[in-house]
Amino acid sequence: MTKQQPNWSPYDFNGGTCVAIAGADYCVIAADTRMSTGYNILTRDYSKICKLAEKSMLASSGFQADVRALQKHLAARHQIYQHQHNKQMSCPAMAQLLSNTLYYKRFFPYYAFNVLGGLDNEGKGCVFTYDAVGSYERVGYSTQGSGAKLIMPFLDNQLKSPSPLLLPAQDAVTPLSEAEAVDLVKTAFASATERDIYTGDKLEIVILNAGGIHKEYMDLRKD
Repeated sequence: MTKQQPNWSPYDFNGGTCVAIAGADYCVIAADTRMSTGYNILTRDYSKICKLAEKSMLASSGFQADVRALQKHLAARHQIYQHQHNKQMSCPAMAQLLSNTLYYKRFFPYYAFNVLGGLDNEGKGCVFTYDAVGSYERVGYSTQGSGAKLIMPFLDNQLKSPSPLLLPAQDAVTPLSEAEAVDLVKTAFASATERDIYTGDKLEIVILNAGGIHKEYMDLRKD
């Protein structure tokens, strides 16, 4: 008879999908609100989008306990930055801080897959995409999470980001208007929800532009 040993892991995977699209003067960040473990839905109304600064929003999928710990750490570091510099951190600066924070924990990583969206110092939309240990890149659009394999080919087909190898370097922001970007995100999630059991219930969309932050919601499949 084989000896059975109890297994324990410090990580869990709670599913969910995040998308961000950068435009000429806006950024759209979206995520579903389902949180699961295995074949169980823990809650149907959990926001995966966190406001880090005035012009920076973080969307994260993965292990939500690690995500929450990461958000608290970044909030504390941002508070210190505001006391020292008497201003809000810019989105590119927040992107570097997030990269450093993830890399610092590389030997016992935060099991979190992040997309950071916002506006840069010129008012242009910017999106930064990450792996679990802090490697990051500024892109025109990105997706992370359980539905990323379904959504990314669709975004590539619709938005066709210029190659980073082109010289001179081309701007990565998407040519879509704000309303078109929101519609594209809704279509992408409606499609992914049909095939990914970890994505569903409700879609939360956050739009950043010169006028501030606006939120929209859309119902998704609940099964």
